[in-house]
Amino acid sequence: MAMTIGWLRRHLAGVVALALVVSMFFVSRLPSASADERESMADGYAFSPMAIALPGGAPQQTIRKVNQRYRNIDAWISSVGSGIAMNDIDGDGLANDLCVTDPRTDRVMVTPTPGPGADRYVPFALNPDPLPMNDVMAPMGCAPGDFNEDGRMDLLVYLWGRTPIIYLARAGATTLSMAAFRPYELVPGDTTTYTEPQWNTNAVAIDDFDGDGHLDIFVGNYFPHGPVLDDSINGGVEMNHSMSQAFNGGEDYFFCFAGGTAGAEPTVTFKKVDNVLPRDVSKGWALAAGANDLDGDMLPELYVGNDFGPDRLLHNTSKPGKISFEVVESARGRAWTPKSKRVGMDSFKGMGVDFGDLDRDGLYDMYVSNITTSFGIEESHFAFVNDGKNHEDVRRQFADGKAPFTDKSAPWGLAWSGWGWDVKMADYNNSGELVVTQATGFVKGDVNRWPQLQELATSNDDLLRNPLWWPHLTSGDDIGGSQRLHFFAKGDDGRYVDLAGELGLDIPVPTRGIATGDADGDGRLDFAVARQWDEPVFYHNDSPKPGAFVGLKLTHAPIEGATVGSPVVGAQVRVTTSDGRKFVSRVDGGGGHSGKRSNEVHIGLGPEVTGPVEVWICWRDRTGQMREQTLQLSPGWHSLQLDSQAQER
Repeated sequence: MAMTIGWLRRHLAGVVALALVVSMFFVSRLPSASADERESMADGYAFSPMAIALPGGAPQQTIRKVNQRYRNIDAWISSVGSGIAMNDIDGDGLANDLCVTDPRTDRVMVTPTPGPGADRYVPFALNPDPLPMNDVMAPMGCAPGDFNEDGRMDLLVYLWGRTPIIYLARAGATTLSMAAFRPYELVPGDTTTYTEPQWNTNAVAIDDFDGDGHLDIFVGNYFPHGPVLDDSINGGVEMNHSMSQAFNGGEDYFFCFAGGTAGAEPTVTFKKVDNVLPRDVSKGWALAAGANDLDGDMLPELYVGNDFGPDRLLHNTSKPGKISFEVVESARGRAWTPKSKRVGMDSFKGMGVDFGDLDRDGLYDMYVSNITTSFGIEESHFAFVNDGKNHEDVRRQFADGKAPFTDKSAPWGLAWSGWGWDVKMADYNNSGELVVTQATGFVKGDVNRWPQLQELATSNDDLLRNPLWWPHLTSGDDIGGSQRLHFFAKGDDGRYVDLAGELGLDIPVPTRGIATGDADGDGRLDFAVARQWDEPVFYHNDSPKPGAFVGLKLTHAPIEGATVGSPVVGAQVRVTTSDGRKFVSRVDGGGGHSGKRSNEVHIGLGPEVTGPVEVWICWRDRTGQMREQTLQLSPGWHSLQLDSQAQER
């Protein structure tokens, strides 16, 4: 006995460590649903992959030409730019139009969703003429929105090498084509030669940030302003100065709506707002951004996902005409909670973000993509669950600088998948439960470069800033090139299971952007996926036995001469069923990585709902005044005009 006690004393630390490892394994192990359980879960979903028609004639490329300083990592530099947005661009009342950015051609293209009605117009590429453009600029994403408030859907295109361009929809156009749009500068400048800063934008978020009743724009830049894609230059660019605390990225900006006009030559004016964020917040390497009201005051918070440093959750403290935010962070919490599992304190690689009520408590949670590859770089994604008791409690904690969120990605089975990018939460079979759809994968090739990347991740920060010390990543090299789309559905035990394989979604091609919308109006959300260096794909929803749903198309009152108003971006919706279940959603203005969902609100209710439900809507009218109204609505799609009151049209 004495020998046993002595042995335990000598090895106590090791025994405790072993016990901790074993316990953590059982707590955080991946979902272990059986094949039969997975098949049973998958029976509720079905999708048909369909090819997306794109205009031809453009030269094809894979690896871009880049600044000579980046030549040995040109595949890394070329690894973004594939984006997709889904919306009602032609005004036919359905989210059956796509705006696609494709790095194989560096073009932005508008095309109908496949299926019935795909012959409504011929797919076409946006042309920035007469605005200055050159071959060292490349589009990174497209965000639809009615930016001049005339009831027509415009397109915001953000790029590397220049400031964003807004393609304003012209009045009088009878069909979609390039002639139906007028290119317009977000940042006015020289109209013949580009002289403005060389922004390198990878994220935008669109919402009414200052609460004045009009759209504002957040622009998140990745590389510091400079000639990233100019292969005639050797220099003038930087790399991150740290893998975990890099604050030398591109500056982030806010733009406030200042006015617009409709007509055949439409215009719009946005005022750039300076010094909204502290330098160490504004100079992160932004890859994702999402906006949503988290504390119930109808001012959207902003989450910015940063590479090489902490993500930022920004509490909105704005007033009409003055945008302002305060950084909020998670408190220390439990002693065993790693720093990187706390909001605003992580050193992970934030590359996608979305909001949804995962635990069905009426408060929004957040899902964030990072890098999570076994034997590669094993961080974790975040399923930040809102711990607030109610909106008032969340608001109080925000005011104290605290972010009341706990990461539950591991126990819920959402922590690991691959090199994550865009993420969208949606109810695809109207069961009342959200599915987490996630894009993953990085660079596809033949030579595995994970070992060299691991070495880089552990190297001295003084070496990182010089691309010379980075491992070669060029044509033929591979990092996560066979990773697939993920489709995490909630099981009966509350854990999520990836059903992508059972549903035929797990194609071994790197994916980037995800867009959702109901293209044919049947109440089942379809989705489209942008794939890096490969064709985008549209998935038509054929789920066999969908439950009931409430769908809302919420618009402002139209301006004089228009037949429809702008989407009421930021409007909040809560649906209460007769048995007391509550569901929340909102009109999303556009955020994430490079995928943008449609502006409609879609809420699945489950198969047991057959009669009317209570629908509470809160919004800001064009004067910025908060309005709210409770309606009794039957399941199905509804079009409501929101002014001083909600009126069905």
